[in-house]
Amino acid sequence: MARRRFQNPKPRKHGKWWYLPYWRDDFSGGKLKRKRPWAKLAPSTMPEREVRKIAAEFLRPLNQGLETIGSATNFTKYVEETYIPVVMPLMAKSTQNRYQGVIRNYLVPVFGNLCLRDLTTLAIQRYFSSMAASKLAHESKDKVRDVLASVLNSAVQYGLLVKNPIERVRLPAERSGRRKSKPFVSPEELERLVAQIPEPYATIVYVATYTGLRVSELAGLRWNDIHPDSITIDERYCRGDWGAPKSDASNATIGVNRCVIERIHRLKQLTVEVKAGRAVRRYKVVKSYGPEDLVFQSVQKGLPIRDNNILSRFLKPAGRALGMPWVNWRCLRTSHATWLKMAGADVKDAQAQMRHSRASTTLDIYQQFIPESQKKVVERLSTLSQMVN
Repeated sequence: MARRRFQNPKPRKHGKWWYLPYWRDDFSGGKLKRKRPWAKLAPSTMPEREVRKIAAEFLRPLNQGLETIGSATNFTKYVEETYIPVVMPLMAKSTQNRYQGVIRNYLVPVFGNLCLRDLTTLAIQRYFSSMAASKLAHESKDKVRDVLASVLNSAVQYGLLVKNPIERVRLPAERSGRRKSKPFVSPEELERLVAQIPEPYATIVYVATYTGLRVSELAGLRWNDIHPDSITIDERYCRGDWGAPKSDASNATIGVNRCVIERIHRLKQLTVEVKAGRAVRRYKVVKSYGPEDLVFQSVQKGLPIRDNNILSRFLKPAGRALGMPWVNWRCLRTSHATWLKMAGADVKDAQAQMRHSRASTTLDIYQQFIPESQKKVVERLSTLSQMVN
């Protein structure tokens, strides 16, 4: 890496403009090269004294080390050669797929031809401000910002940028207020939902709601994780990617109602029928149940289940048939947290059951507002006022 030198070149008048020749290190063809571009500073009518002030301000980032040599790296080249092969493998498979879609559809078309140093706070803010007229949902705009922040954070980490320019970027105001509470299913609605879904997927939905497990954790459950009154979560599987649970808090053993354990063991005796043209094929739901075998297996070959297939083929259609089109895997986990609140569970107990690192996550994100509980509180208040009178 070339040593940074203090520069103080003299501005030169050329035609109708003042220009400044200066040295800059650029990456080209994978090699560091020393180049001497000419920067246009001001019209030739401006006094030289004022032009020198502009030149000093222009050179300040280079002279003070506020702009690194690696910042000349092209954005697309950095994403393809560094971010995707080095940073992305550390993420979950589903996160990788979504990040790559955002980069391909939203970031590369706009910033692909720019150097990292050209992604200034102003340039990024202009991009997000232009989204004010876009029909893109606010959550999607927020995701685009998160992905760009992740890319630039890694550039800071690896010394290509001094600071992340997206830190003070703001998103356009939302056109409508957000729904204050996320949807959840009641025990009665779950019973009707499960009745609409064939086995073994009905049991997967049932267990997901009554335990609060993430679908990737359900896919990674083995028979040695199932105990008489508890379940151990120590592995996850998501679309070909095996790994540890999301956090240290997620790697835990939780208490489970006996009816859930019984329903899981009932899978060993189940046989399902699958239509194959005019014929009907019969498959055992559980091919084998050794300690290391999976609890939830694909019907045909006994491979790990795929959450997106179950969601689109069984869970979503059943939800639409019952007037609940918003039902998804996250909704089932939210329902479990809300049921704990309805049962009067202590905050710390609910946090441990949900396996969250912070109680605020359980309270503020997962446990939802229950109108019936509010009505009961209001009724109690009216009772207190009558006692005072």
